Amino acid sequence: MDKLRRVLSGHEENEELGLTDQILDASTLSYSTRVKCFVICFAGGILCSILGSALLFLPNGIKLFAVFYTIGNVAALSSTCFLMGPLKQLKRMFEPKRLIATIVMLLCLVLTLCAVFWWHKKGLAIIFCILQFLAMTWYSISYIPFAR
Repeated sequence: MDKLRRVLSGHEENEELGLTDQILDASTLSYSTRVKCFVICFAGGILCSILGSALLFLPNGIKLFAVFYTIGNVAALSSTCFLMGPLKQLKRMFEPKRLIATIVMLLCLVLTLCAVFWWHKKGLAIIFCILQFLAMTWYSISYIPFAR
């Protein structure tokens, strides 16, 4: 049956294609595993963001805050890869309707770390963290139909 499906879909039959299919089948996760991984990754992201906010008031805490807050946002963003898959996630991130939101969000993530580690500007790092929050909110809202 697989041979017929490959012939009808236009794929040439060879051993490499069979190996690729086996690799793809072996790497798929069940729906419940995807949801569990999503919840764990998203909760870890929220925990990192909260921990970063708590570390803000320590001496030299601005660096820890920026790092943990950024890691938290990256983890929360990455958690959706478990639900829809990394390739589909990247394709949807760079669709024309959310391209600007994606670029602003990624730029804010990078600029936050630049402000803390290279430019040594604490106030600028706080501003970029606020912009990071707003950009993540804008990006998340872009997935809701008619919310933009």
